[in-house]
Amino acid sequence: MTESIDLTRQSLLAYGPSHKHWCIAWSGGKDSSTLLTLVVWMISTGKVPAPESLTVMYADTRLELSPLWFAAQEIMEELREIGIEVKTVMAPLEKRFMTYILGRGVPPPNNNTFRWCTRQIKIDPMKHELEKLFSEKGEKVLMLTGVRQGESAIRDQRIVMSCGKDGAECGQGWYQETMPDQLCDTLAPILHWRVCHVWEWLKHWAPLPEYGDWSTAAIADAYGGDEAEEINARTGCTGCPLAQKDGALDTVTKMPRWSYLAPLKRLKPLWRELRKPENRLRKTGMEEEGKNKQRMGPLTMAARQMALNEVLTIQQEVNTAAVALARPKIDIMSKEEEAFIRQCWENNIWPNKWTGDEPTADTLMDIVYSDGSIQPLLFY
Repeated sequence: MTESIDLTRQSLLAYGPSHKHWCIAWSGGKDSSTLLTLVVWMISTGKVPAPESLTVMYADTRLELSPLWFAAQEIMEELREIGIEVKTVMAPLEKRFMTYILGRGVPPPNNNTFRWCTRQIKIDPMKHELEKLFSEKGEKVLMLTGVRQGESAIRDQRIVMSCGKDGAECGQGWYQETMPDQLCDTLAPILHWRVCHVWEWLKHWAPLPEYGDWSTAAIADAYGGDEAEEINARTGCTGCPLAQKDGALDTVTKMPRWSYLAPLKRLKPLWRELRKPENRLRKTGMEEEGKNKQRMGPLTMAARQMALNEVLTIQQEVNTAAVALARPKIDIMSKEEEAFIRQCWENNIWPNKWTGDEPTADTLMDIVYSDGSIQPLLFY
């Protein structure tokens, strides 16, 4: 553990001084929270020279696992108390996960052909905020990330592929220098940390006054408490339609203090329901444009209304229980977002090249071939 911390310090000492301005990308998860609290502690104790400015960017997807979101709010307060600038980075109203689906009618994402969510609600907003920071500072910033080897096989492969570029020592992969016209250079100071070190820091070291007195124990609890290292539950958006199961939420709701969040487990089946043909429109096959002429498309208005009612019901059930138990309430659908969705319905908003007059995707349709022959086909 001590060696891991020292290696992190060495990486910051080696690459930090070449940048006046640092930025920390923070998701609220275990790795980025470890990075954030560790770096701020090192700066505040003089172990690492402070940059001219340090900006923390918190990526709020509006669907973070509730205990992690609550913990992030506490840590943000602690950061601001010591003068650290924290910016909440969020997609614009019209591009948030639920408003995009329930307002515009875009189907929930899937792993095979339509994975739009990560870029739209997380990557693009962060890039936009980074562009603003770059413009404000007038030079590249050093972006610190919580990327670690061992987080996932796919991520490890990306790290291996990146280790040999830009003069980085093979197998190290800490620092990636971009071209001068780019926004930032990237440093992964905890790349070498093992997951047991992450849990150790969050649960035992960071909460101590001598290491910053951070509210990080709640993050470890959200991942499974004392069994977090063994469970190592994947966390991301609550009800993520791209995950096989909502393991993190299952783990959390087994804990008595978070059991009132159980209605949130109905979100994932809801997104699955919306992808069914009876809840979507389909092109008739008579349109000229495109190769996939009888493709399934957006959600029907009835499906959108059903889904919004279910989301509001879930939120109400959770918050009613929260009040009764004196526990924190959730906010997965704000009044502003609900109003935006209903305005989309009133304005008859559909994705590009759809009008809402198309038949539902479970409708019996004829296939018209170039020779004029017709074959009926029922899509399921």
